[in-house]
Formats: sequence, C-alpha cells, structure tokens
Amino acid sequence: MVKRILASLTGLSLLLALALPAWAGELSVEPDRKQLYEGEVLTVTVKGTMELDINLSNLFEFDLSQLPAPDIEKVEPDFEILARNQQYSIRTVNSQMIGEITWTYQLAPTRTGELTIPELTFRDATSEPVTIEVVSGSGPDQGPQVRDSFVELSADKAEVYVQEQLTLTVRLFFTGNLIRGELSEPEHPHAIIESLGKQQEYTRYRDGVRYRVVERRYAVFPQKTGELDLPPIRFEGQARTQEGKLRFLRDNEEFFAVPVKPVPSGFTGSTWLSSSDLSLEESGLPPTLEVDVGENLTRRITLKASDLPSEALPPLPDSTPTGIRAYPDQPQRSTQATSEGLVSTLEQTIALVPVHAGEMTLPEIRIPWWDTDTDTQQVAVIPARTLSVTGTGAAAAPPSSEPPENGSAASGSASEPEPETSPEANNPVWPWVSVALAFAWAATIAGWWWSGRRGRGTRTQLPPHDGDRNEHALFDQLVRAARKGSAETPHLLIRWMQHRHPDRLFHTAGDVVKFVGDETLAAELERLQADLFAGQKGEKCGTADRQALVRALEQVRRRKPEVTGEDGLRPLYPDNLSA
Repeated sequence: MVKRILASLTGLSLLLALALPAWAGELSVEPDRKQLYEGEVLTVTVKGTMELDINLSNLFEFDLSQLPAPDIEKVEPDFEILARNQQYSIRTVNSQMIGEITWTYQLAPTRTGELTIPELTFRDATSEPVTIEVVSGSGPDQGPQVRDSFVELSADKAEVYVQEQLTLTVRLFFTGNLIRGELSEPEHPHAIIESLGKQQEYTRYRDGVRYRVVERRYAVFPQKTGELDLPPIRFEGQARTQEGKLRFLRDNEEFFAVPVKPVPSGFTGSTWLSSSDLSLEESGLPPTLEVDVGENLTRRITLKASDLPSEALPPLPDSTPTGIRAYPDQPQRSTQATSEGLVSTLEQTIALVPVHAGEMTLPEIRIPWWDTDTDTQQVAVIPARTLSVTGTGAAAAPPSSEPPENGSAASGSASEPEPETSPEANNPVWPWVSVALAFAWAATIAGWWWSGRRGRGTRTQLPPHDGDRNEHALFDQLVRAARKGSAETPHLLIRWMQHRHPDRLFHTAGDVVKFVGDETLAAELERLQADLFAGQKGEKCGTADRQALVRALEQVRRRKPEVTGEDGLRPLYPDNLSA
C-alpha cells in the first residue's frame, strides 16, 4: 500500500515538473499528410520535450490547466481548429528525466492552394514551418489521392419548367468506420423538396479505393422562374481508421444553378401539370351502357400522374345530365414516393341514379398536361358515354300505393298480345271479388284522406314514422361530423337535405346553401373547407371550434319544409321528375 502511494506521488511530481522552470527541449510538427482535397480535415501532431527538475515542495498545488501549450492559433485564418487533445509521458535518457507532451489538432483548410503551418513556439523551442497543399478536383498529375470522404451531387435534368420535378441525388463517400456523421438536407425558400424514401447504403470502388456510400434522393419542385441555387450540402463526422486512429471528416459540395423556365405559351389547360406520364381512367359503368330507371351505378374516375404531388392534381368535373342524379363522394388523394420520383393519384367516386328514361349522355372529361419527356402538350380524355335508360326493369316499377300516371290501371303495353282466357275468368265469383276489392280500396283512400286532415292539426302528438327516424339518424350523423370538423360534412349535408326535400336535386353543398339561403351556414361551410384545405393532405382539421356550424344546421332544421300541394302535401310528381 505504501509503495503504491509513493508511486502515485512520484507520477504527480513528474507532471508538476512540467509547469516548473526547466530548460526547453525540442518542438516538432508532424501532419498526417501534406496534400489533401478541399473540405478534408488535416490531423497535425505537435510534440514538445524538456528536461524535468523534480520538486516535491509544490506537489499538492499541481494544476493541470497551467501546463504550457504551443501557440497553435498562428494557423488561423488559413486553417480552422476543429478539435485539440494532449497527452503526457516521461522517459529516462542518460539518467535524466525527460518529459514529453503530445498535442493532436484537427485542422480544416479554409481555402485551396499552398498553405503554411507557421513556426510554433513552446517555451524556448521553435518548430519548423510546414507547407500543406490543398487541391480541388482529381488532384495532381502523379495520380489520384485517397480521400477520407467527399460528397457528390447529381440531377436527372439540366433545366426544368416551373413546378416540374427535379430529382436530386446526394452521395456521401467515406472510408473507415464512421462513428458519427451529420449530412445536411437540401433546402430553398422558393422550392418544395420531398424526400424519396429511405437512404441507401452500399460500397463502391473509386480510383481503386473501396468506399462506403450513403445515398439520398430528393424530389425538388421550384416555384419561381429564373435560376434555382441550392445551398451547399455539408457533411461533418468522425471515423476510425484501420490503425485505430480517430479522424475528423468534413466536406461540402455545391450544386450547379438550374435554369427554371416559365409555363410554355402553347399550354392550353387551366391548371399547369408537368409530368412524365399522366393517365385518366374510369370504371363502374355497365359494358353495354344499358340501365334501368332507378338503378344505382357507382362511377369511379381515377387520375394518376408521375412526378407530381397529389395536391397539384385539379378536381375532376362532375357534370351530369338533368335526367341523372349524382352523389359525389369526397375525392381521395394519395402520393407515393419511389426512387424515380413521386407518383400521385386522385380518385373520385360518384353514385349515379337515372330518374328518366331515354338517352342520357355523360359529358367528355379532358385534362390537358405537359409531357416533360417529349416537351409537348398532351390531353388525357375520357370520351362521352351515352347511357340507354329504360323503364322496364324492376327498379322502374317499385311497389307503391300511388295511382299510376294518367289514371291508367294497366301496366302492360298495348302491343302485347291478349292473354288467353282461363276457365277461372268465367267464374261468376270473380266479379263479386273485384267489387269487394274496389270498395276496400275506396275505404282505404277515404281513411287515409281523413287521417291526413286530422294529422295536420295534431302532428307533434304522433309518434315519428320510419322516414322521421331516418331523418333523425342522418341529422345526428351530420352534426357529429360537423362538430369534429370532418371532411365528410358536405357529403352528409347533401344526403340529409336530399332526404328532407326529395323533390329537390342537390349536387353539391353549394346547392344546399343556395336553397336554404342561410348566410351563417354558408360562412361556416366556407370556413370548414378552408381549414380542410390548409390541413395535411386532406386529414381532419380536428381542433377548430365548430359550434357555430352546428348551430347553423340546427337553425336550418327548425324551419318547416317547403310545401307545394294544395292540402300541404308534396306534389306526387315534381317537375324535375316528370317525364
């Protein structure tokens, strides 16, 4: 135990001697290389020696921070000092105690050319100056030099149109085992930049040297014409060499200025769409285009585009002929990031219900776009579809207590052959049965008319019928969606109003607002649509207060539905449903 204490005191005394007066020894400066590329980091080792005069009188007052150091600040401004470290050792030479201090500095050159590490001083010792050559490019004629790390930038196009996708590839090459590293992201105030998936890691040989590579890809959409100047991509990190030494890595690479052209004058579309591939498809209509009155159809229109985000796709037109009721769902947008760029999809689903017989033509849909591969305008087209609507299907004649139009009790066609008379038709019992059924039908009509007159005076005292319950359920669903600020609110509003006013035809929420004439409802719906548009890719806006919208809906519901019949009944055949 005593021996270990004495050994510790002896070691401290030797370190203390470095801070005490002693004559100077030698001072040397040793860079790890004398030629490097711009952006690389130079490791410089400085060694100083001196003869030690051991003195135990001030042993316990030893302060490590008081140890001397060379004046390394002389290397500025040609070099930036990134890190420094120091070590101490003691050796015996000819019975003399020699102390040796080793300082290790990480220096980053601030420019290219021949740079000089000037004379450094430590006590009375002075080092020799050292010249360092910093080059850019592939290096001198005597052959390529092994680089610790470097950054490469590339793009798929030399120039782009405004809002056209530019695919930027960033590759980091490095040797050794990377301990830590930070690679900056591209950014620009007048460009939208999206990452294209996860980074890729692989190995590649360059000039006979095996490098590890980290690759990242980005989709860049410039929003202004002129030139797109991206800030340099920077990398800073640390790697351990095969010899076990820790080496600082620092690189940067600047991307060339990309010309950004305006929208071509020959483009005729209302929405600028620049894409390498754009398609427009539909599904859901029967192959024969023959349908029955009242038959439900689900038409699905899909717009798919490469090199564009889904937010850039224009809304699809939903115009339909007057003989078809249309109930569009909320458009669905999606964007997929691939290694080549973004692929976006806009899908619109519309429920179609023919209400008239005859020929009904769904108009043509045209989407002009600019083909970036051929540098020409193209047009995606869904041709017009003519539906042949007949009234002979089961959907055209549902069971109903309403009298047929024109007072006719016959449901067959005049051209149909008369059915053969069966023996039962001559039975004298059947005329009496017909008379009894006629009296029963007349009694039913009279009772229905009388109950209707009584019901108008005592309407609130009667239990709700199935239609009222459906209306309550639809309105409750609408209120819940409105309170949450859901994107389904306009669609549910259309469904509720269509149930409340079956003699009307509502295509959009704007049709509902125009019909009810409520300014508060119009303002709250407009506010909801604005919040939904400002949200993240169509998600619910969520936190906004929707109590005003709910109150407006309740105010509209408290109004009595408009009646047009003489006795307060709705017309049996509204104008928009009559043949």
